[in-house]
Amino acid sequence: MAKRIKFVMGSGNVFADIGLPNPEEHLLKAELVARLHEMIKARKLTQRAAGKLLGIAQPDLSKILVGHFRDVSVGRLLRFLGALDQEVKIVVTPKRKGAKGGFTIYA
Repeated sequence: MAKRIKFVMGSGNVFADIGLPNPEEHLLKAELVARLHEMIKARKLTQRAAGKLLGIAQPDLSKILVGHFRDVSVGRLLRFLGALDQEVKIVVTPKRKGAKGGFTIYA
């Protein structure tokens, strides 16, 4: 007899699904850190070289890149991306009828 596996459909935000406070902020930071990692990798920078470019120590950058970014502000992550020649645009529009409030990240 096949065993039935129980599952729950996620909301699209794992931070909300696990009950963290401010899940939208956590998701935004996670997306920015992922983009930061992509840019460092695309430039073939070592963490040491990237840290120097960003103005932080390599161990601090390493912590951020492995997910320890709770104490790092969104503004600081945006400055890091700017230091890697990335343009960040914030666009505010009325929400679509029937859509949930919140934000969408386009990378």
